[in-house]
Amino acid sequence: MPPVTAPPDAGTTLPEGDDKRRAVRAMFDTIAPRYDLVNRVMTFGMDRGWRRAAVGSLGLDPGSRVLDVACGTGDLCRDLAGAGYRPVGVDLSSGMLRHARTAAPLLHADALVLPFADGALDGAVSGFALRNFVGLPPLFAELARVVRPGGRIALLDVATPTHPLVRAGHAVYFGRVVPLVGAALSDAAAYRYLPRSVAYLPPVAVMLDALRGAGFGAVERLPLSGGITQLLTATRGAA
Repeated sequence: MPPVTAPPDAGTTLPEGDDKRRAVRAMFDTIAPRYDLVNRVMTFGMDRGWRRAAVGSLGLDPGSRVLDVACGTGDLCRDLAGAGYRPVGVDLSSGMLRHARTAAPLLHADALVLPFADGALDGAVSGFALRNFVGLPPLFAELARVVRPGGRIALLDVATPTHPLVRAGHAVYFGRVVPLVGAALSDAAAYRYLPRSVAYLPPVAVMLDALRGAGFGAVERLPLSGGITQLLTATRGAA
């Protein structure tokens, strides 16, 4: 097995392919113990509202089985359960799963090779993980495989605000303040890497087209909190 690598530091080239998978896994194993605390602090608690928006956008029947992709410590699983759904989580990082705080069943698995039968799920969510997958088209294809026709997905991630003043302020905060907060409370290298990982996200139109190409319809993007966060929603088309 190739050696587990640490997240690349500032100024280095962002990893791709298997190197990225190993780096992401190692990084989240490292920051798992204080991951929730850092999230609360650096988002001023706004992450709770973003997750509620994602869960609320599903509009599925109570009791629906919903997958939390890259579930981390289980925040979205808890929100899904609170909304009356039956959550199940998967994550590549065993460290994150060890620190999970949810009663939902959790599986150690790669999101690009999900351990579910075709059409086994009613929906899927993901919280700020799109940048961390090896590729979005294979992720969307795998979600289309496991979500039944008519099922819903809701995917959260960071975004770049369009308003010039908001964009400038956000760039300073996300690029300079967040790494300092992360260094003080958790791991410096990881929180220097996370703002840089925004470069992995393709343009919005490309992401929406990729969802359509994977078999999803009613594809929409909702900016949240002035555009610092985005919510992508879609409905699985007929098989």
